[in-house]
Amino acid sequence: MNTEDNKPGRELSERKKQILKAIIDAYIRFGEPVGSKYLTTEGHLTCSSATVRNEMAELEAMGYLEQPHTSAGRVPSEAGYRLYVDSLIDKYRLTEREIEELKSNLHKKQAELDAMLDTAIRLASTMTDYTALAAKPRRRRVTVSRFEILRVDERTLILVMLIGNIVKSRQIRTRTPVPDEAVPRLSNVLNAKLSGLTASEMTLPIMMEIERDMGEYEYLVAPVVKGICETVSAFDGGELRVDGINRLLSYPEVYGGDRLRQMLDLFESKKDLLDVFSEAELDHDDRNVRIYIGRENQVKTMENSTLVYKPIKRGNNLIGAIGIIGPTRMNYSRVIAMIDHLSNGVSNLIEDGDEEE
Repeated sequence: MNTEDNKPGRELSERKKQILKAIIDAYIRFGEPVGSKYLTTEGHLTCSSATVRNEMAELEAMGYLEQPHTSAGRVPSEAGYRLYVDSLIDKYRLTEREIEELKSNLHKKQAELDAMLDTAIRLASTMTDYTALAAKPRRRRVTVSRFEILRVDERTLILVMLIGNIVKSRQIRTRTPVPDEAVPRLSNVLNAKLSGLTASEMTLPIMMEIERDMGEYEYLVAPVVKGICETVSAFDGGELRVDGINRLLSYPEVYGGDRLRQMLDLFESKKDLLDVFSEAELDHDDRNVRIYIGRENQVKTMENSTLVYKPIKRGNNLIGAIGIIGPTRMNYSRVIAMIDHLSNGVSNLIEDGDEEE
């Protein structure tokens, strides 16, 4: 066998591609190593068993297949899955019924992004039989563009903040009564000094300037600025939703024993997954489905899994993402089509809502 011909990355013959695709399709369907006998009887191949065995041996030498046990059939390697996803996969077409189900359920939740994401991952998990994720990524720079102060009673204020297109409010209680004339003054000072600043940029010298400008009402500055910083920091933290965690139990060969506990810890802590989704913000013009197979994932816990997700954007701004986590032998074609359609559906609903406003 010519070892020079078996270097990874070498262009495969059409027959090798056909055999590799047939093996991966069968492994995704059954979860068992695939042998030459199955390929010649069920894999729609016209070549002989001997030829198939030789091609399988070469694909293994090239790193696209693995043999888990002596005399067993082959299973795809990560390189095999990557080639499959990049160039061999059949494009899955959602049925009209699936499309209508997605559209119908998304429209019911058009009023709010959080509700749409919840609906989307429930649909994704149910219709793919894998664990679904939705994320609102961390924002790199969160600032308040507008402040308003409302007086409820002499010791209670409502701090209203406009962060991007989202309005956040926070109740502020004071020990000292707040006169009516202090409220507009505080609003003006906050807009003049803090508008456009991140929490880390609200430094002590700026706080001292605000206290000087407030004069006899300087006692209001500390509790109000504390409320601003806490709100901005919480807004910056990102959110992660998960649906269908129990579906991991359907794949004991991947998520048995400690691996299941590690995956549950990953979903519970959320930090590592939010880091993955938040990095999507760097690619402002990238609206493609993203696929990370096995050790391509930057999170070690996911080295036996595949993550498929697509960003949700409003214009060039990343506002969320929808994805699927499952075994490397997942039904890639269907999952990619489902995530692509769901992400586009949520993005379109958001843009339609913006136009109506």
